[in-house]
Amino acid sequence: MDKSSLLIWGLARLTRNAKHLFSQEHTISSLSTARTISSSAQAAYKRSDEDPSKQLSDNILSAYEKQVESNQIKQDDHQHKIVKRLQALDDELKSYKPTDNSIWDKLLGRKSTLPRPRGLYLWGSVGCGKTFLMDLFYEYCSVMKENKKRVHFHRFMLDVHAEIHQIKLGKSTERFLDQKNPIPSVANLIASKYWLLCLDEFQVVDVADAMILKQLFTHLFDNGVILIATSNRHPDDLYKSGLQRSAFLPFIPILKQNCHVKCLDNNIDYRKVPSKIKKVYFVTTSQTESDNIDSLFNILSLAEDDIVGPKVFTVNNRPVKLNKTCGGIADCDFEELCKQPLGADDYDRIGKLFHTVIIRNIPQMTIKMKSEVRRFITFIDMMYDNRVRVVFSAEVPLEELFNFDSSGEFGDDDDEHRTLIDDLGLSSKEGKTLSFITGEDEIFAFSRAVSRITEMQTHQYWESVELPEESKQIK
Repeated sequence: MDKSSLLIWGLARLTRNAKHLFSQEHTISSLSTARTISSSAQAAYKRSDEDPSKQLSDNILSAYEKQVESNQIKQDDHQHKIVKRLQALDDELKSYKPTDNSIWDKLLGRKSTLPRPRGLYLWGSVGCGKTFLMDLFYEYCSVMKENKKRVHFHRFMLDVHAEIHQIKLGKSTERFLDQKNPIPSVANLIASKYWLLCLDEFQVVDVADAMILKQLFTHLFDNGVILIATSNRHPDDLYKSGLQRSAFLPFIPILKQNCHVKCLDNNIDYRKVPSKIKKVYFVTTSQTESDNIDSLFNILSLAEDDIVGPKVFTVNNRPVKLNKTCGGIADCDFEELCKQPLGADDYDRIGKLFHTVIIRNIPQMTIKMKSEVRRFITFIDMMYDNRVRVVFSAEVPLEELFNFDSSGEFGDDDDEHRTLIDDLGLSSKEGKTLSFITGEDEIFAFSRAVSRITEMQTHQYWESVELPEESKQIK
């Protein structure tokens, strides 16, 4: 985009913003789908105007210490140090204002000289409290709600790719965007809405994500965006052994330059500490266990104002059918959820439509079941993020659910593997460098899924679930 076009674009944005102030009408792009705090964070924390116990004077540190004092969480000195670091960051943010004339700065070739606080990248093993601390920061930080966004990283990247696609097709709600190089435009759109991003589960396993992260986040940081992220991996280990990783590597120093990197490991998985409320993970080795799940579905259905039957809903203009539902309850089979071509969008929609999901006949999974494993992990992540109650029926106990052989490799006859190699135009030799062949990321992600499944069986988790308003309005 040349400077004259950029000038026209800038004037158009200013004009539209002025009209917005008088008309109070909002133009919503596809990126706004993740604008509000996730349902899991909503369940864990309430806004100050909804929770009378929350004092206006509460900050991140005091909120954490109150939960320790009331025995809601355990005393953890290492966590306490991280909370103090988060509080120090928020103190910096109180006096921080992103440049509001960035359009003109770009036109004139200027860069802001105002100091920008470094964000925070929290990493560690599953269950060490990363998401809890990020949600605590999101809720109690001084940044206005309309200027911040908390979202799962996978969901965030889906929205980014969707907006890129819309710009390339010329269908974006924004005007004067560069269709040939849409990534800076997408970054500008994000930065125009939020200057604090809280991204949960920062994990790069997709080559499409890896190739755009450097450009995307360079423009986000240049626009004054502050990043808080959680991850199971140190930045240096992101996209390890990934396809074309050499093109991804320049992103790592950019990330570390703009975020303090803190490890949260303390060898404690807090999701495994609480006692289980009831049996919601069944090992169906007998007809009796299957009958118990049937009885559980019948009992739960009594509270629903609906009849048992299939439901069809639409995701990205595609129909998705679940064969057995009743109001906000879905009774599904592993094959129905994880052997069909479903993705994060589909599972996220299920999580918003149903407050309880039963998934039956879960097999013992091996590393060669790559597609099923990834879908199952994504399903768990979306159910957890949407705070959905899940009842599991599996052929083996939870600790044996994921079994990988000593080779740790996928077979060369993997259909999806060959399809991706063909799509990327790679030779057979080049295709063998694909990161997913090792299964390392699947193994790592599955340990997170096991930890989350453990938490999803607890009294605290089940009590935190709220009935979605949409659950009885599925068309």
